[in-house]
Amino acid sequence: MASPVDGSLCHPPSLLQEVSLIDTTLPNHQRITGSFDVQRFDSAASFQPLSPHKENYEYAKDSPSENLLAVSPYFERSHLLDLATVSKPNQLLAKALTILRTVRHDYATAPYVNSFNWQSVVGLLRSLAEAEGYQWLRESFYVIVFRSQVPPTTDRSHLALLDEKAHEEAMESGGLLKYFFGVPDTAGRNLATCVWRDRDDAKRGGAGEGHRRAMRATAGLYTEWKVERLRLVIEEGAYEWSIVEWVD
Repeated sequence: MASPVDGSLCHPPSLLQEVSLIDTTLPNHQRITGSFDVQRFDSAASFQPLSPHKENYEYAKDSPSENLLAVSPYFERSHLLDLATVSKPNQLLAKALTILRTVRHDYATAPYVNSFNWQSVVGLLRSLAEAEGYQWLRESFYVIVFRSQVPPTTDRSHLALLDEKAHEEAMESGGLLKYFFGVPDTAGRNLATCVWRDRDDAKRGGAGEGHRRAMRATAGLYTEWKVERLRLVIEEGAYEWSIVEWVD
């Protein structure tokens, strides 16, 4: 049995802290517009199923609802998750993960479980399940964390294109529920993370030529890198959750 990372068995917030959800219908992804950095850190996808954020986004009028969910900073159609291709628990978690955000500035080096608003994500998951009349049973998901350090003076312009292609491949292979990456700190350290339906999906998603090309291109850039493999466990009713080390 895997042990919780940093003893992170977490309990639900008070009712005042929970996210209230009125409508679970998913608006059209074309409603999302805005700068790339806003999408990355304000979680552009969160403004798709939830209420509009008028300061950063413009919303197309009368856009029909759909099954395509933005799960990353990329929202071209080939980068979207078709909710019809995954089971109900995965659909609900993918929607809840649209509000995933960092909660501290040193997330690139801080413990993973303490770096994101997991409590809010699980609270929204519970609200979504209740709104859709779904009884949440115990589920687990595969999480990859990639920590890296690249010299701050490095030209990263070509890395963005490689990353975008690799993400497109991952979406095509299926099962990727969330992709997040941050901005390097002053020392060039950064964090990227993926939440997958299961480990087999992650293996398939990382087997494409786009991923291999990105790895070859960046192999000599990193002065430091580390991969963490974790399991996100959400207990029955989505009232408790934990992030544990992945054990085969």
